[in-house]
Amino acid sequence: MSSVSQAELQGRGEAIPSTMLAAVYYGKDDIRLDTVPVPSIGRGELLIQVHTCGICGTDLKKISTGSHSAPRIFGHETAGLIARVGEGAGGFRLGQRVVVFHHMPCRNCFYCRNQVFAQCPTYKKVGCSAGFEASGGGFSEYVRVSDWIVRLGGVVPIPDGYSFERASFVEPVNTCMKAIQALNLRTEETAAVIGQGPIGIILSLLAQRTGAQVITSDLFPQRLTIAGGLGLKGAIDASRTDTVLAVRERTEGRGADAVILAAGDNRLIRTAVETARPGGRIMLFAQTVRSEAVIDPAAVCVDEKTLLGSYSASVDLQEQTVQLVFSPEIELERLVSHRFPLSEAVQALRLAAHPQPDTMKLVLQPGSLREG
Repeated sequence: MSSVSQAELQGRGEAIPSTMLAAVYYGKDDIRLDTVPVPSIGRGELLIQVHTCGICGTDLKKISTGSHSAPRIFGHETAGLIARVGEGAGGFRLGQRVVVFHHMPCRNCFYCRNQVFAQCPTYKKVGCSAGFEASGGGFSEYVRVSDWIVRLGGVVPIPDGYSFERASFVEPVNTCMKAIQALNLRTEETAAVIGQGPIGIILSLLAQRTGAQVITSDLFPQRLTIAGGLGLKGAIDASRTDTVLAVRERTEGRGADAVILAAGDNRLIRTAVETARPGGRIMLFAQTVRSEAVIDPAAVCVDEKTLLGSYSASVDLQEQTVQLVFSPEIELERLVSHRFPLSEAVQALRLAAHPQPDTMKLVLQPGSLREG
C-alpha cells in the first residue's frame, strides 16, 4: 500500500471514525470536551472535516448568558475538507477545501425581497450541526451541512494558495462589510471606530477602503499597535485620552460623520452617540444581547443623529467578500493571536471570554489535516 496519511484518507471519505471530539455546551459557562457520534448525512448534504473554526463573540455571549438550551455544539466560522458527499449534492467532491456559511436566506420572502436577509425565517434556521440541536458545530472534528445550505450557495470553495485559517474569516468579514455598506460612507467623511479587537480592525480597514478618513479608539495600546501595523494610523488611546474630545479636535469641533461601536459594552453607546456630529450616523455592531441601555433621545431628535444596527451576513455581499478574503489586500492571518487544538477548546473559550490586552482572534484547529 502506498504511503497515504489519515488526513488524506478522511478527505476521500474513507476511514472516518464513528465518534469524534467536540466542545459541548451544557449551560451557562459550562463547556466540556466530550466524545460524540460523527454526524450522519442525508441526501443533498455534506460532511466537513473541520480544519479551522474561529471563535466568535456571539458564541461567547450565548455561553456566558446561558441563553440557549443544552446540550449543543457552537462554532460557525468553519473551514475544512469535504469528507462525505450526500446523493444529490452536486458540484462538490471528496477532499475539496471549503468554507461554510451556517445561515442562508430563502431569497423569496418579504425580508429577502427587502434585502433584510438576517430576518428571513429560513436564514434564522441554523444549517450546520455536529449533533444535538443545530448550532454551527464548528467546535468539533466534523460538521454536517444541511441540504438547503448546499443548495442555496452556502459552501464556498477555497482557492489554491489560501489557507483554511484565512478562509475562516469569510463569514466575519461579510458581517463587517454589511455594516460598512449600511453606513454609506463617502470619501470626504470621517469615520470613528470604537473598539479595536479583530472585528473592530476589520471594520476600520473596510471603512478606510471607502476613502473615508478613519479614527480608531481602544483602551488597550497593544491593539492600536496591531491596527497601526495593518495601516490604520489615526489612533486614540482611550485609556489616556477622552475619545469624544479627541475626535472633535480632529473634525473642527463637529465630531465624526459616522461612528461604529465595535465593543459590546452598552455603556459605550453614549460615547458613540456623543462622538458623532449633529446629523451623523452611529452603527451599533456588537450589541447582540437583548438588554436595556441609556440613550439620550434628544440626540436623535434635536441633533438629528441616526442610530443604525447591522447583524450577521448578507448573501448579496458574498461574492465581494470572497474576492476580498482570497486576495492579498488584507493580511487577515495577522489578526490571529492564538491557535488551539480542539483538545484545548475549553481553555481557548475561557481566554476568548476574558481577553488580555494582546488577545485578538482565537481559532480552534483540530490539527488532523494538512494544508494544501
